[in-house]
Amino acid sequence: MSPQTSTRKLTLSDIADVRAYERERPEFRAHVMEIKRRRRLAFGTIVTLMFENRDTMRLQIQEMARVEKLTTDEEIQVELDTYNPMIPEPGQLCATVFLELTSDDQMREWLPKLVGIERSFVIVLANGDRIASITEEAHAGQLTRDETTAAVHYIRFEFTPEQVEAFASGPVSIEITHPDYLEAVELGESTVAELLGDLRP
Repeated sequence: MSPQTSTRKLTLSDIADVRAYERERPEFRAHVMEIKRRRRLAFGTIVTLMFENRDTMRLQIQEMARVEKLTTDEEIQVELDTYNPMIPEPGQLCATVFLELTSDDQMREWLPKLVGIERSFVIVLANGDRIASITEEAHAGQLTRDETTAAVHYIRFEFTPEQVEAFASGPVSIEITHPDYLEAVELGESTVAELLGDLRP
């Protein structure tokens, strides 16, 4: 991806300073929570997929700056460099995978079992095309080792123009093909419509 040529990537001018953000925060958070509702998919009891976009990533950076009291351009730029790769370009979907593990026992059981989960998501289109998840290069090395995985992963899916139109005409499902966690979810109409905003220019 080339952030320099993209109009979707966030820049320093998109990130409000702390006082300005406090004024818009209740309304902006409510707006993004509604977007996230249409972008969140649950697979079984412990895996959640959240499709990210410009607004969800701006919220992430604004909240990080608020909590960590980041005020300099240099500090904000570090966050931009971290999260901009998760803003999809046309023909892409980007998502965060969450393993919803709430106890030490669950972590000990599932993190070793689910090594490779980030490479196990497949979008299935009505025309039979299967689009496999790609791990975000910037994060992949930090997140999975041979014997255990992390509770958060960043993935993306790359579509051809023909696949975008097949996605639009539906139905669309997403499968997890990991041998220790086989699940599938069909996307609702509101989710398909929401994600088409990412896929189309």
